[in-house]
Amino acid sequence: MPRVNFLAVIPARYAATRLPGKPLVSICGRPMIQHVVERVRQAKRVSRVVVATDDQRIRDAVRGFGGEAMMTRSDHRSGSERVAEVATQISADVYINVQGDEPLIEPGAVDALADVFTDDADGEVQVATLCVPITNAADIMDPNIVKVVLDFQGDALYFSRAPIPWVRDEGSRVHARHFKHLGIYAFRREPLLDFPTLPPGELEKLEQLEQLRFLENGYKIRVAETSFDSVSVDVPADVARVEAILNGR
Repeated sequence: MPRVNFLAVIPARYAATRLPGKPLVSICGRPMIQHVVERVRQAKRVSRVVVATDDQRIRDAVRGFGGEAMMTRSDHRSGSERVAEVATQISADVYINVQGDEPLIEPGAVDALADVFTDDADGEVQVATLCVPITNAADIMDPNIVKVVLDFQGDALYFSRAPIPWVRDEGSRVHARHFKHLGIYAFRREPLLDFPTLPPGELEKLEQLEQLRFLENGYKIRVAETSFDSVSVDVPADVARVEAILNGR
């Protein structure tokens, strides 16, 4: 089987609603985006890591620590649309979209996602992502934790902020497995370039989940289970939480 060329793209915009300037927030003395880039670089499958931004301050910071950054348009509606712009300029077989607010992203998780494509001898998988079993019961009801349910082939049936699946008969001895969706995606070139042209559906608007645009437009998303969980930075309190984990290591 021919070698698959993986390009990791990290979308990073300055104007985050809950934490403005988030990619440049200092974590243990370094900007958050530097932590993300350095961890993704440790993935064995990735040949190149590019930060895609619409802000010169982020571009300059990335170049300052020796990373590669590309300026992209400011009108993108999602991170995947920003990655798609990179795909128009840099050729690769598979593009891995790593969120810029994941300073604890495990290199092994990036490789696990890449393995979905290296193991796909027939080229059947076009879009893929990861999930991890939920072990904390409170996370099932947390709307900030996105859940996913799968079909028999391991493709996503639906992503939701709601608790899916819902156990109707709580008195029965039913053991339901709940999965947390990890916000890392991988795309072959054609579906990625299609993504910005697809009309956003009602479900995407309601749930505020960009991956639902693929499902609503008839695409399949392969979901691989992993043991690697992550801690994203969404609000200022998350910074202290991440620093405590890094200092503990």
